Amino acid sequence: MQRLEKTDVLVIGGGTAGFGAAVAAGRQGLDVTLLEATSKIGGVMAFCPGMPWGGGYPTDEIVGGLIEELTERLMAMSPPAAEKRACTLENFGPEIIYDHDIATMTMFEMLEEASVRVRLGAMALSPNMDGERIASVACCDRHGPFTIKPKIVIDCSGDGDISAKAGVPYVLGDVSGNMMAVTISFFMMGVDWTQAFADPDPYFRKYAAKGIAEGRLHKDLEMLYLMRGFHEGSVFCNSVHIRGVDGTDPVAVGAATQKGRRRCHQLAKFLQSDVPGFERAHMSMLSPTSGVRETRKLQGMYRLTGEDLARATKFEDGIVACDNPIDDVMRAEGDMTHDAAIEDGQYYTIPFRSLVPKEITNLMFAGRILSADSTAFASVRGMPQCMTMGQATGTAAAIAIELNQPTQRVSIAELVLQLSQQGINRLS
Repeated sequence: MQRLEKTDVLVIGGGTAGFGAAVAAGRQGLDVTLLEATSKIGGVMAFCPGMPWGGGYPTDEIVGGLIEELTERLMAMSPPAAEKRACTLENFGPEIIYDHDIATMTMFEMLEEASVRVRLGAMALSPNMDGERIASVACCDRHGPFTIKPKIVIDCSGDGDISAKAGVPYVLGDVSGNMMAVTISFFMMGVDWTQAFADPDPYFRKYAAKGIAEGRLHKDLEMLYLMRGFHEGSVFCNSVHIRGVDGTDPVAVGAATQKGRRRCHQLAKFLQSDVPGFERAHMSMLSPTSGVRETRKLQGMYRLTGEDLARATKFEDGIVACDNPIDDVMRAEGDMTHDAAIEDGQYYTIPFRSLVPKEITNLMFAGRILSADSTAFASVRGMPQCMTMGQATGTAAAIAIELNQPTQRVSIAELVLQLSQQGINRLS
């Protein structure tokens, strides 16, 4: 007999958005189930260990809410497991760097404290619809199929599979269907920081040009993204990008991962032989799979645009501040860009309506599947913003369930008030 489970809120995907949604809903006293297909929560944190929480400080003030709480927990440890630092890359503000393993453990603890039922190695397969409502979701784990009957579904999967199957319209990539490149990252351990970062160029361009000219590095490695890790002597290498990969195709992602691993190995050998400070270093923590930046952009009640960013729009239903650059990563034959999205010292907010479909009455989505055009998407996709989007949907779920309302009719005034009370900054 197939297993049947009931829950108030089903959160699909345990990345930063799913974490935020599950913790927020659990703290509202709801029965929450979090499904994560892999063996860890954290999303890109698990795929790219050591990825800084960039964008957490729009105009040098933290966005607040759960990302601030998590950061403060890590900073309060002895010794500290996180710190704020300036980003060396162009147009990026301060970022949070942290011990990856301690951060993941702390996120699990926060889920436990919120009484969230975390199901690792479990996948949501398809929604069963009752008109414009998701009646249940077919799922599976290593023991076979099971069904969950939720009151509210929050899709934080990164690809938006369940939302798409429920009938939410979407676009893939930009207007031409081109998606950002996927990335395979790694660490170099045992690096002499003083020597390695003596050159003022944060992109190591003169070394990269030499490697490319000699045929030892791929041509897309003209800028090397090498960043000091949290622990002394560690360097996070976020340089290897594979173009033209459909992130919704697991076969394509698998092939890109192997291609990327080879390029990572070439880059590691090049660093050891040609870049001062890396002579005695070694590769470590090679990503288990490709980090996918972009797949579906779902159609919400409002589509955030590049023009909204440029105008520094503060929406009435804004749920998180952002001033990240247009961080576009090699779509098709395009270059890497870090162009400023707005004037220096300004910020915009992401509207809650971009997380709510027009028609499905018990569905919301958060993270990189929000409703945005390609320009806006390249700015909003930072992990702190994704976590706060999730926090907003988890809080909205409690409002909708208490009043037996569709997600489209959640009171914006009440939602913004509650998020402000939860410590999210600059919402009024």
